[in-house]
Order: sequence, then C-alpha cells, then structure tokens
Amino acid sequence: MPGVVDRDPNRVIVFDTTLRDGEQAPGFSMSVEAKLKMAEALTALGVDVIEAGFAAASPGDAEAVRRVAGEVEGPIFCSLSRANESDIRTAYGSLQSTPNRRIHIFLSTSPIHRAAKLNMSADEVLETAVRSVSFARTLFDDVEFSAEDAIRTEPEFLADVMEAVAEAGAATLNIPDTVGYSTPEEIGRIFAAVGQRVARYPDVILSAHCHNDLGMAVANTLSAIANGARQVEVAINGIGERAGNCALEEVVMALKTRGDLFGVHTGVDTTKLVSTSRLLSALTRSPVVRNKAIVGINAFAHEAGIHQHGMLADARTYEIMRPQDVGFDGTKLVLGKHSGRHAIAQRAEALGYPLSGNELGHVFASFKRRADEIGEIDDAELISLIVAATAERGGVHAA
Repeated sequence: MPGVVDRDPNRVIVFDTTLRDGEQAPGFSMSVEAKLKMAEALTALGVDVIEAGFAAASPGDAEAVRRVAGEVEGPIFCSLSRANESDIRTAYGSLQSTPNRRIHIFLSTSPIHRAAKLNMSADEVLETAVRSVSFARTLFDDVEFSAEDAIRTEPEFLADVMEAVAEAGAATLNIPDTVGYSTPEEIGRIFAAVGQRVARYPDVILSAHCHNDLGMAVANTLSAIANGARQVEVAINGIGERAGNCALEEVVMALKTRGDLFGVHTGVDTTKLVSTSRLLSALTRSPVVRNKAIVGINAFAHEAGIHQHGMLADARTYEIMRPQDVGFDGTKLVLGKHSGRHAIAQRAEALGYPLSGNELGHVFASFKRRADEIGEIDDAELISLIVAATAERGGVHAA
C-alpha cells in the first residue's frame, strides 16, 4: 500500500525535516530549486520520509511541496498541517501527484500552549485532534499526529490524546520535545508510558522529534528509541528552529556504531552523509563548524602527537568509526605544533623524503619552530622545511 514503510520491528524510520523545520529557521531558507536538489540527495541517502514543507504556510511553500513530491521519486512525501480542514485540504492538493503521501497534523497540548496560544480547554484540544485526524483519513491513508510541546503536557492528558487519535486513524504518533526541554531519562519515561497506552494498536509507530535547546536532542532521541520509538524526525547538520533539530547524521551513526547497545538499524546509506551535509551547506551558504560530529572536517583529523602515534599503529586507538563509512576519503593527520616525530617521518616518507636519526631530529626542530609561527604545516611547507634543514647538513635526496 502507498505510504507504508517496512515494518521490521528493529528498523528505525528516518523522517527528514530538513526542508520544513530546518528550512524555516533563520539563515537556512531555500528556493524551490534548492529544495529539489536537496530532496534528490535525501532520496539517494535513503531516508524514508521527506517532510517537504508546510503547504498552507504560503503559496511558495505549497508550490515547493507540490514540485518536490511530483518530481522526486522514492520516499514518502509529507506536508505539515494545522488541525483544521483548510490546511488538510491544502496539503492534499500539494501532494496529489504522488501516491506516497503523508499528512503531519500538529496541535499544541501543553497547558501553556492551550492557554496562551490556542485559548482552548483540554477537552477542546482533544476534540479538535480527533476531528482533524478523522477528516484527514478521508483524504490520506497515512496520517501522522504531533502533540506540540508534548514534554510539557500533563502525562495523563498526553496519553489520552495519543490514544484518541490512534483510535481515529493516525498511524504515527509524534511526541515532540518542541522546545528542547527534556532529558534522556524523562523522555524515556514518557515514551514508555504512551507506548503502554496505545499497545492495543500494534501497527501504530511512535516518533521522536527533539530540539536541541539544551544540547540534548540526539541523547533524547536515542532514549526515545530505547523506549519504543521507531521513527526519528531529524535534519541534516541538525538545522532547525532556534538551536536546531536532532542531527540526522549523529543519530544514524550512533545507532550504527552502537548496534550492540540499541539493536536497531536504519535504511540510510551512511557513505553519503558527508556529501549530503556539504550540499546543504552550499545551498544555504551556512558552513559546518570544524568540530561538528560525523561530518565536520575535524571529525577524523588528528594533530596531537600521542594521537597520531596511536593512529599510525592502529586507527581503532582513536577512531570509533571508519571515515569512509560516512563519506570521507580517510583519516587526516594534521601537521601542526602538537604533532610528533612519527607523524612527521610518515608524511615526509610519503612525499619522497625518508628521514631518520639526526636528519629527522633536525627537520623536526625546524618544523616545531615554523608550526609555532603559522599553525598548520601543509605538504609544500614541509618539503620546504626538509630541503632547507637538510641542506645545512649535506642534503637529503628524494627517494
């Protein structure tokens, strides 16, 4: 049936919201053409669901959803929608060109949102949620419901809402940490409790959508998985509102690297993570910081002499993943003021200048002085140092 993902109980569905929650954050806006390029890359990456936008937000968003869903093939395509018939119809109109369509309805459930944002009672929220899901099921086979600000919602009321919308036909129940407020222990308890309440709907999938306001989006997402979530809502490079969303590349590689702990897997081709990250960076003109986990240029780079010595002996001493597994060519041993003799000798030999004994010591002393002056030493600079230093001692010749 269209819109159905493989229901292997050990497979985590990857719902990518780079084009919706990610793109709506300041500094990350994309044109329709950029969204199409990104959607093609996400499809090649192997994500299961692409949230292409919020069709009712603007005519431009509706057009972007329509074109992405109509011109890219493979994943399930999704539009966000408020809990009203107008939004739901607009989403359906933008997704008509694909049989693999999903609507993602959201409605606030927390006391602060009910009072300050919706001016609705708990009973009214529950009624609106059920009514919107029931109507959406007349147009969509695949309906997801999201309880906005779920973490700050009374646990019993959250479970009541989730049970009611499951009964109304929602196949995916999203429990978002909308404001990045939760902790791993707390969110784990919430997922476990909701899971118990909806256990009589065995085909329903619990989904985690965690924001990073306190820097715990990935940790919270992993805790949700450990407590029954089988869909994660993520974005490339962790882009999204405020401090961003759970980073796709981080949670996917955590599940892969610690398969012994989680016992689940995704359908993502991890060798495409770096290229997908760099495409998004180019399209949004937002550079990825050097120390970004998984895809930052320092993720597999080593300068400290002790680390470089260990890496030369066995990469597993300091790398828990192979750089090739995420799309890098290999490990980078950066030559700088913290580097040791082993790294200098290894790089010099690779460049055709075998060094040992006093020759290596003399070059190494020159290297340290120059590294203190300019920082990183590239190949050209290293060769220059070797030639200058060894010329004083009778010369060293390239092999």
